[in-house]
Amino acid sequence: MGVINKFSLAAFLLLMSGAGASALQFDTGKFNFKLSGYGTGGMIQPKLQTPVFIGDWRVRGQMNFAPNDEHKFGAVYALDAAALDDGRAMREAFGFYELRDAGRIELGFTDSIARKLGVGLPDVGGLRINDRPIFHKKIVPAGPVISDTTLTTGRSALRMNVVSVSGGGAQYGLSLAGITDDYDFTVDAGLKIRRPSGKLKTAWSFGASFMDNPHGFSTDVYAPAVTADWRAQFTAGLNVQYNSWIWGTTVRVIYDDNPVGPISDGLVVGSGVSYDLLKYSVSLTYMFSDTGIWNRDVDDFMDHMLIGSFRYKYSENVDGWISLGVTSETPFVSAGMRLTF
Repeated sequence: MGVINKFSLAAFLLLMSGAGASALQFDTGKFNFKLSGYGTGGMIQPKLQTPVFIGDWRVRGQMNFAPNDEHKFGAVYALDAAALDDGRAMREAFGFYELRDAGRIELGFTDSIARKLGVGLPDVGGLRINDRPIFHKKIVPAGPVISDTTLTTGRSALRMNVVSVSGGGAQYGLSLAGITDDYDFTVDAGLKIRRPSGKLKTAWSFGASFMDNPHGFSTDVYAPAVTADWRAQFTAGLNVQYNSWIWGTTVRVIYDDNPVGPISDGLVVGSGVSYDLLKYSVSLTYMFSDTGIWNRDVDDFMDHMLIGSFRYKYSENVDGWISLGVTSETPFVSAGMRLTF
């Protein structure tokens, strides 16, 4: 077992041992510190045959200093299983400044504002379908798959995010990133419009991105790294909640100009619904990926994913889940336990 895998297992077991408690928090009024996270352990049976272990976890720490009611300074550091899968020592690490009536500025290594203002697909299982799905760790797709419906330009470049406060239900922001070997620069923009009052609650999100000169850049682990003159992306999503029902749909479009090597652009569309009843939750999620649709020199690859999940919440910090699905023509069943703190 490699060093990274040993560390991943150790961190996961640490979460398992302490996840039954509430988040660790220290507050003096002007200074606040909070440590939170989750751990998921379970199994998956590809083709409904031999079960194999799957694990997922995340730890996040945040410090805030508020000298008065108008201003706040802070820092965030997070580490998770997905980051270690890429050989990185952090998921995100950044500092921020907030002005209460204006907005927030972030500087460091973190997601773009287009991703932070995006909406995901309803899902009650533990397979992380909204953030680098973990079932493909054990079920390798037959071709390149765009697995994430929310716009992403990575977290490995120095980035500045500027985002407004929510006014009239709308919140918007802009990101600029560079100082990396993956591309020259990228500019991202995001908008979220929320209507949270009444029985019918809605949230719309829109995001756009321009990346100059990507060379060997990759965020979707199941699609090849891109080398091109430039990359453009667009994403849109909608979540609708009515009482205990939640319906969501999202789409992400990627276009690479003059790509060199394997094709990694295309589109991904997803839709899903979930329902909560007391301690029980169910969800059904579908995702379709089509890679290579802009390039007529190669055959595009289409992938369908359908997952139904059931979750029972034992307590505030402990829940169990089971999922049944099919992806890349491979049926599977998966089950596990999730602990949060």
